Amino acid sequence: MPNTKILSITEPSFLATISQAKNQQSYYPSPPAWEDQLLYFLLPDRFATGTENSNLSRYTPNDASNAISTSSDAASWREAGINWQGGTLPGIKSQLGYLKRMGVTAVWIGPIFKQVPHDEHSYHGYAVQNFLDIDPHFGTKEDLKELVRAAHEKGLYIILDIILNHSGDVFEYKGGRKDYTGKKYEAQGFRDAKRNATLPFEPVNRANGGNNIDDCAIWPAELQKPETFTREGKILNWDAYPEFLRGDFETLKDIDLGDDRNPGDPDGSVDDFTPSAALEILCEVYKFWIAYADLDGYRIDTVKHMGDGPTRHLCTTLHEYASTLGKQNFFLVGEVTGTRAYDVVEVTGLDAALGIGNVQASLWTTCKGQSDPENYFNLFRNAAFLKKGNDAWLRDRIVTMIDDHDQVWRGGDKARFCSDALGQSLALAAIGLNLTTLGIPCIYYGTEQLFDGRGGSDRYIREAMFGGTFGAFRSKGRHFFNEDTTLYRRAGEIMKVRNQFLALRRGRQYLREISANGVDFRYPKVSGDRMRSVVAWSRILADQELLCAINTDTEKEVAVYVTVDAKLHKAGDTLDVVYDSSGGGIKKEIKVEKRNGKAILVTIPPTGFAIFR
Repeated sequence: MPNTKILSITEPSFLATISQAKNQQSYYPSPPAWEDQLLYFLLPDRFATGTENSNLSRYTPNDASNAISTSSDAASWREAGINWQGGTLPGIKSQLGYLKRMGVTAVWIGPIFKQVPHDEHSYHGYAVQNFLDIDPHFGTKEDLKELVRAAHEKGLYIILDIILNHSGDVFEYKGGRKDYTGKKYEAQGFRDAKRNATLPFEPVNRANGGNNIDDCAIWPAELQKPETFTREGKILNWDAYPEFLRGDFETLKDIDLGDDRNPGDPDGSVDDFTPSAALEILCEVYKFWIAYADLDGYRIDTVKHMGDGPTRHLCTTLHEYASTLGKQNFFLVGEVTGTRAYDVVEVTGLDAALGIGNVQASLWTTCKGQSDPENYFNLFRNAAFLKKGNDAWLRDRIVTMIDDHDQVWRGGDKARFCSDALGQSLALAAIGLNLTTLGIPCIYYGTEQLFDGRGGSDRYIREAMFGGTFGAFRSKGRHFFNEDTTLYRRAGEIMKVRNQFLALRRGRQYLREISANGVDFRYPKVSGDRMRSVVAWSRILADQELLCAINTDTEKEVAVYVTVDAKLHKAGDTLDVVYDSSGGGIKKEIKVEKRNGKAILVTIPPTGFAIFR
């Protein structure tokens, strides 16, 4: 299909893409199991341009802070962080080899749909003005199709970030900004191509929209009805019902997705949900993109603020449609902030929840020795509220990552894991823990290069991988696609081992007791300022156990006895090292002893990670 603009879901080209696709057999099939995959998240504006390898030098430590040598330069660098940097879809395509060679199998791409015009700060992609077009900053529809085709040729899946809860700032309230009070406000009008609210709050036509009609209001045209929007003003209390469901995200306008949106409303039920016309339209839009680009999954933004009813309707619609294309396991992962992630997955039909909040916080602090490992591992156990027989239920129901581009759990102190010296030392241990514990692991772009962003806003954890004017380490004009760095190579080695052993992907999981003297066993605990200890866990599948261990001590090797499964091993058996981050410093064969049932004596180098079989 040529890259012509589509402005309505009734256009022949739109309808043909959806309907004719059902008769085609050329769609890329879904993976058998998403827990076998290794995800990599990137923001398209901040990842690659496609020209960095030929036009820019690769970053070296000598380039650190080259963008902030004067106070004026520093101010310019900070300002660049909230503006478009120049990453594109062809740029992502150019670096698929970099991702493939590291061991990534699925690429999760931030939103790429057309943003509200003349907004230099919408680089993140969450202020959509046309749900049926690609933002020109990123490229074209054809560029998306070509990216997906190239990824599939390399055996990589593509997951796209989508938004239903809200649009960009496409209209203005009468009298200016409004805060949530529970009442509906009158709209001044839709914004024109220059972002002035000069258009009537009704469907746009050539007479009132002018030559740049596609830059006006919102598209597809079917969303231009006043009832598309809740129009109840900006959210002030992010947890108050029904405010968190019906209020605007700052200037982003809330879309009314239907009745009974609240998961906690005693008078409403997800089973009684009636979808709005706007939700039905958006479902058609996202069916179109699956068929047009041959996508493999969606990450759904702000699921908490959509509500369970709309989320279930969307999941049912998209799963059913994708199955007609032969995509029987089309992946739908939801961003679920707060404490309801597990409940939302079960109620709505989401395949998984994004493990932000307490999951990410516990993963982060366990690796840094700042919290007891039980806090992290207990998140995956058979807690009473889950009412599950064992912890394996969560192996494919949550996406886990150390870093992300929101860091909601840290409040105003946005920071990457490597933003301090401790994180830089323990990054390998963190990657090891993330890749070999329950869940679907995901790496946030730049983590593999030890990006250390930190500051009072999201910009500081959204550095440009290709350098630009807002590069990592306070730099500019240097790219970071370096396959020789230690963490990039070590992460790839761990990914390879994970792919080799099914137990590391699908096995049950147990935090293991340890002992310094071989007599007194306990789970590792924080002592003093932080825990300096071996943290060990087993993944067990059928009759195979793989034991993984990290050392959170940054200075000393730690030798401890670690419990293993007493039924699978007998005294005198040996466990072999299948991965050693030190490159040979760990004893290759370790005998099983009769201690605390059964145990082995392991010695892990400082900040090290090992896997035993």
